[in-house]
Amino acid sequence: MTLEPLARPARLRPGARVAVVAPSGPVPPERLERGLDLLRGWDLDPVVAPHALDTHPELDHLAGADEDRARDLQEAWCDPSVDAVLCARGGYGAHRMVDLLDWSAIRAAGPKVFVGYSDITVLHEAFALRAGFSTLHGPMVATEVFLKDAATQQALWSTLFEPESVRTLGLEAAVALVPGRARGITYGGCASLLAADAGTPRARTSAEGGLFVIEDTGEEPYRLDGILTRLLRIGALDGIAGVVCGSWEACGPYEGVRAVLADRLGGLGIPVVEELGFGHGPTALTVPLGVPAVLDAPADGGRCTLTSEVPALL
Repeated sequence: MTLEPLARPARLRPGARVAVVAPSGPVPPERLERGLDLLRGWDLDPVVAPHALDTHPELDHLAGADEDRARDLQEAWCDPSVDAVLCARGGYGAHRMVDLLDWSAIRAAGPKVFVGYSDITVLHEAFALRAGFSTLHGPMVATEVFLKDAATQQALWSTLFEPESVRTLGLEAAVALVPGRARGITYGGCASLLAADAGTPRARTSAEGGLFVIEDTGEEPYRLDGILTRLLRIGALDGIAGVVCGSWEACGPYEGVRAVLADRLGGLGIPVVEELGFGHGPTALTVPLGVPAVLDAPADGGRCTLTSEVPALL
């Protein structure tokens, strides 16, 4: 089944109330407070979810109990006074709580701005497949890239408040691994999370016509090879229109990463762009998921871009 555009939420206005949740790993309090200060500087009203600063009593890689993390997200989404739900950080844990959410209630509440990346990929896929909502693959409130990188901050601010101004994405470093031009619906996120999700009962069964947005961190080239090979073997990439690669932070020498990308993706007969500028790297541009877009990968070595055909937010 060919991918279709998803329902987009409304853009934010000054004074908008935004909930900050922690669906995955524990959140450093001092970094969270710095992130909240940034949001307040944007004339937003951030509200920290009740369990966002919890740590699981036995499993210290989790931000509290699965049920509490799910409840925080559920209540924030279904609260009509909340205009956006922003994740504090990634880590691990979204797979454990995603099935605890009441997706019927979430659908009934309608689309809202939802921002995150890394482990939050699990929730991006769930919002797309179970609710039909577009989301934003973007920086999280208590992460260093959001706190320190001006380009990352500006990209998110522009997407939230003036989405028509950032319809075209692409750092100067973005180049064509396989040149070409493709149109499709954006989807994806962290490659290892997508591979882990594949084959589960509610996972994506077709991505035909999709622009596959991928990045990762801490995966050596041989592991990245395994991740992409799994996705290829199960048919998860059948019929996709193009591949948009972000950063591969701490994934070993980039020459090795690039060789794997070329070997595993280069033979698909579709354009593949590398280093577009999103993910775990030093700059994390905000990429809308679930929107129609055009991927341009010039053969002459020119700058590669991903251009949304509509603003990320209404």
